[in-house]
Amino acid sequence: MRYKPNQQKLLRWIALFLVGTFLQLLFYIPTPVLSQNSNSCSNITAPLTPEEQTYARGAWQYFVKNYQPATGFTNSTGGYPSGTLWDMGNYLMALNAARWLNLTDQADFDTRINKFLTTLNSLKLFEDTLPNKVYNAANAQMVDYGNNPLERGIGWSALDVGRILAAFDVIRTCHPQYNDWLKGIVAKWQVARSLKDGQLFGATVLPDNKTLLVQEGRLGYEEYGARGYELWGFSAPKAISLEPFKFVEINGVQIPVDTRDFKSTNANNYVVSESYILDGIEFGLQGELADFAARVLDVQKRRFDTTGQLTAVTEDNIDRAPYFLYNTVYANGANWATITDANQPYPQFRSISTKAAFGWRYLFPDNAYAQKVFDVVKDLRSPDDSGYYAGIYEESKQPNKALTGNTNGLILEILYYKAKGNHPLITSSSASVSTGKPSENASPETPSNQGNSPVTPPIANQPNSTATPTDTPKIVEVAVAPIPPVDSPQSSNLKLDRPLTLIERRYAEAAWRYFQANYHSKNGLIDDRSDFKGATLWGLGDYLAALHAARSLDIITPKEFDQRTRHLLAVLTKLPLFGKELPGRGYDTRSLQSVDYGGNPIAEGNGWSALDLGRILAALYNLKTCHPEYTTAVDKIVLDWSYLRVVREGILSSATVTKEQDGRSLTRVNPETRLGYEEYAARAFQLWGFNVEHSAVGGEYQTALVEGVKVPIQRRRPDTNSKVNQYTVSNPFLLYALEFGLDPQMRSLFEPIFQAQAERYRRTGNLTASATTLIDRKPYTVHSTITGKGEPWVALADNGQIVPKGRLVSTAVAFAYHALLPENKYSQELLQGTTDLYNPLAGFYEGFYETTGKTAVGFTNSTNSMILQSLLYKVMNQQPLIRPTVNMKSPWWQEVSKGDSGRGFPNTTRQQTKLISDSSGSYWISGSEKTPLVTGTKVTE
Repeated sequence: MRYKPNQQKLLRWIALFLVGTFLQLLFYIPTPVLSQNSNSCSNITAPLTPEEQTYARGAWQYFVKNYQPATGFTNSTGGYPSGTLWDMGNYLMALNAARWLNLTDQADFDTRINKFLTTLNSLKLFEDTLPNKVYNAANAQMVDYGNNPLERGIGWSALDVGRILAAFDVIRTCHPQYNDWLKGIVAKWQVARSLKDGQLFGATVLPDNKTLLVQEGRLGYEEYGARGYELWGFSAPKAISLEPFKFVEINGVQIPVDTRDFKSTNANNYVVSESYILDGIEFGLQGELADFAARVLDVQKRRFDTTGQLTAVTEDNIDRAPYFLYNTVYANGANWATITDANQPYPQFRSISTKAAFGWRYLFPDNAYAQKVFDVVKDLRSPDDSGYYAGIYEESKQPNKALTGNTNGLILEILYYKAKGNHPLITSSSASVSTGKPSENASPETPSNQGNSPVTPPIANQPNSTATPTDTPKIVEVAVAPIPPVDSPQSSNLKLDRPLTLIERRYAEAAWRYFQANYHSKNGLIDDRSDFKGATLWGLGDYLAALHAARSLDIITPKEFDQRTRHLLAVLTKLPLFGKELPGRGYDTRSLQSVDYGGNPIAEGNGWSALDLGRILAALYNLKTCHPEYTTAVDKIVLDWSYLRVVREGILSSATVTKEQDGRSLTRVNPETRLGYEEYAARAFQLWGFNVEHSAVGGEYQTALVEGVKVPIQRRRPDTNSKVNQYTVSNPFLLYALEFGLDPQMRSLFEPIFQAQAERYRRTGNLTASATTLIDRKPYTVHSTITGKGEPWVALADNGQIVPKGRLVSTAVAFAYHALLPENKYSQELLQGTTDLYNPLAGFYEGFYETTGKTAVGFTNSTNSMILQSLLYKVMNQQPLIRPTVNMKSPWWQEVSKGDSGRGFPNTTRQQTKLISDSSGSYWISGSEKTPLVTGTKVTE
């Protein structure tokens, strides 16, 4: 039967009416009396002083810089796209405070809150019950605490639900136009499932995949969470009651402590500042809680009086492993314990908490000690205006540079509380006052906490990596002094087409974190991979390229760039040479001694890699070009090397050491044949004048048909019997394209490699970014090939064995393809799939597994270097990153001009490659003297 248009319209209206009526009945919940009207929220009776306005603006910048426009959420920690409901509650409280403190206008507030609530309303719930414990802030996917996507999730946290319910109450009170929307969201959640026997219960997933309900909360946070529930009509009388607790004397003060400790319940009974501060500014300290809060502040003053150590303790993220700690007054039987959620002690990282100091200062404005500790942290903002740091380490006196929504959100809440004349933000009649009783022991399960679980760091990437990371005995780190200051340190002479966007800067800062976390300050080296104290020449080339990119993008200061560069140039002169010719294949980054790829010392070395030499030569050349003040130091390094055997008859060759049956070690020198890597290294050697025409891109290439595309698999080589290339991956071709541009010959190799991956995605829906990457388990190195050993799309280990389900989508490859092909729809898909794969303290992960979507836990020099280079390429108007030198009278060229050196120097004083420009772009080619030379961005003859 077919209805006429008017009949159809009438039926639709009837259906909508019936559905609406049903939903009203289904989702009805009791509505408590609203706490205030919106006018009271804007009633600023104690305006912020100019200094306090600076504090507020500084804290708000955290949320500006960590905003995720696709979801409306913000990152829980600086640059890390993850967040719990607790973090979301922090943001809502901060956003409300920012509005009434005039840090943002109504239009911006409405845009942000609309996007936030739209995403929140559409979140996938754990077992269709309540929000998962944590979500990816960039795409709103359910994840674990390592930000790995999980279809099911990991459970819910009742404490976090309580936190966001309190924030919801503030939003609906101060912005009543959102009341119905918030009511609808709460109605959609099965909040009652998190209540049992008058207590708060979270959910966790057991190893057997069953869901277990666990009692959550200890004295302080339990009461706070329960108050949030009560604001929405959900009663938790046992949770609000304070019991069970006892008093413990600490520094002469009787401190209330929950009697449910770690030993008996597997849950920490920590006493910290934040729960009392939150209760004070949001609900107002009343009854016994007011007395408890005063005791907790007083005992911290007493510790200062006794030890001279300023004290403001609470839980905080930290800027190093284990990344999250509870700095406590008391925990699990110990005074002043600093512990992880698993009760592991880290007393060396106890810190003065910024948010705690702010909280005590404004809750107790006449307290001299609160003022004293506040004065130490009030200006502890990051120099790049990214918000307040988490605190100051007691032992080292250095800042804890973790940037978090928790710290900055609480600061904004506190300042808004002050501006309202120290009136609580919530005064709803639904909120109870804790007065004691009843008292029944809660379940002995582990509670969830509002902080993110720390992410375990890991690994790195260079073309010759072959071995398993091994534990080595403790080695004393060798100290190397930087070279003397150069005459006139200069900024990079690169001319950028535009500055980084806010999001691009966040990515660049995240990538640079790898080089902060893995820096050996005594000798200037960087580990190739985060789990392994070793470096190759390829890895040091990556580092130098990253250093140049970070400076050019203004991620680091000129001072830091100069210090790191002089240190690296100094240590390069200290590395032992294999056979007194060339740097070896690997070095221990502590002892500077030669090691194999497993980290085992080899006194005599294990050969050299022409590919690694090419990488460092390219980076050193660009350093001279863009920072000519280092030219003399750079040339001194390369003049110490002998090139007699690495360049032979126009071919690049590498040396390996083999053990004979009679125990002798023999050196074998063979031509390099690794597809893409050989071409890249050859172009680098040409920059220095070497004739490597038979290794440079060109000639005939054998291909294989993959996804209907002819993909190169190896060069046809009549000049060598060496073992040919075994697989094709993207890495070397992308590095070549970023640094040298795509000349016609390289373009003919590059394009089918990209096209095959795009076609596979269209056919299967599997994102494909084929690369050599490293992982934290055997076989440690995985080559996710386009074609390998005659088969398409296989994952291979270094030994050629297939790795089942081992294929990765490479983060670095995704960034690079998007930089090179920004308008391509597939490259855009790749970038969207990988931009959130980073740890704010450790850098970008290697990628994620194609089959499971799980993050490949590993951090490497190469991945983070390529990401920085890709971002620099974007803002250079897609010009090759390697820029031509104009100084042909440097020490290198002067020495070359002398003729026979006995060290295999070039036989002509000119480069064997030139940068040219035509309608397809700019690129380096093997050229003659008559080839137009590009200097800067203009073409000259």
